[in-house]
Amino acid sequence: MSYLLHIDSSASGEASVSRQVAQSFLDSWKGRVVHRDLAATPVPHLSADGITARVTPPAEHTAEQAAAAAVQDELIEEFLGAKAYLFTVPMYNLSMPSVFKAWLDQIMVFGRTFKPAPAAGRPAVLISARGGSYGPDAPNHGLDYVVPTAESVLGHESQLGLDVTSVAPEMTMAPHNPALAEFLPLHETSMARAHDRVRQLAASISNATAA
Repeated sequence: MSYLLHIDSSASGEASVSRQVAQSFLDSWKGRVVHRDLAATPVPHLSADGITARVTPPAEHTAEQAAAAAVQDELIEEFLGAKAYLFTVPMYNLSMPSVFKAWLDQIMVFGRTFKPAPAAGRPAVLISARGGSYGPDAPNHGLDYVVPTAESVLGHESQLGLDVTSVAPEMTMAPHNPALAEFLPLHETSMARAHDRVRQLAASISNATAA
């Protein structure tokens, strides 16, 4: 294990707040980074061939099953080879980008990445920017289906078992939508805290995993 695996899923390029916060993490990271940009190069959605290939002996694979298995093998080997993880997963319509869900579906293979979970306990940072606010005092509280779902799949002991820390910069539409102008100070505070938090996490995780 010799690298940080950065899985990016924002479709907004350099304008992406999630990517901007992730860059602060990367600027403070000490060591090698493997970056997979799912927006630029999406992985295929899980297919029937991909599912059946998991329970069919390789010698009996059809050409389609073999191709699907090769995709899964590449992604799983890349996932298991990392010592730490950075996930850039913004909120789209209350949920995660479909490209990130496709990646999860490809690597979630019983007996390979969970039950048992070879990567269990490895540190992971989840960055999820959102246009509004979804905290306990916000009108949209309870409508965040990104962080709770991702934390469950990535971190629950019955799933991948990673040690996940989430950072969620909020009100990212405030600088762009006049109707949200009153929330600009909240956005600025949230952004500053997010950048500071990921810098701290990068330093602490890279130091802890340097050995």
